[in-house]
Amino acid sequence: MALLTRGFVPLTPTAEALCRMFSTSPVCAAIQKMTNVRVVDNSPLGNTPYHRPPKCIHVYTKNGVGKVGDKILLAIKGQKKKALIVGHKMPGPRMTARFDSNNVVLIEDNGNPTGTRIKVPIPTSLRRLKGEYSKVLAIAQTFV
Repeated sequence: MALLTRGFVPLTPTAEALCRMFSTSPVCAAIQKMTNVRVVDNSPLGNTPYHRPPKCIHVYTKNGVGKVGDKILLAIKGQKKKALIVGHKMPGPRMTARFDSNNVVLIEDNGNPTGTRIKVPIPTSLRRLKGEYSKVLAIAQTFV
């Protein structure tokens, strides 16, 4: 078989196949556009079953990657609603909780939560973040 070249380094067919086995894409971000999320409060819009899961359509940060405490725009049941991220799958800094799903709480435009209870534990790191999270912390039942 002929040698394949990539740049100036000649590669054998087995080396070429080995290069394709490893991904060179960056590590998956926490929450970005088109990420499926789970609504964890008891708001009427988030609790009724629907054939499509809620999906993030915009992240309100400079780099487009949402972490705990960031606001996102959600497509849920044909509507656009704002939400607050209260947990994500991607591991964060040391000694922070990592969740099994991407959890969000629906909020109104002024920052008030839509629901009256949060069903899952939320991270205590929300207390230290800058921003108005006191109403979300008040309706939470358990913390991690």
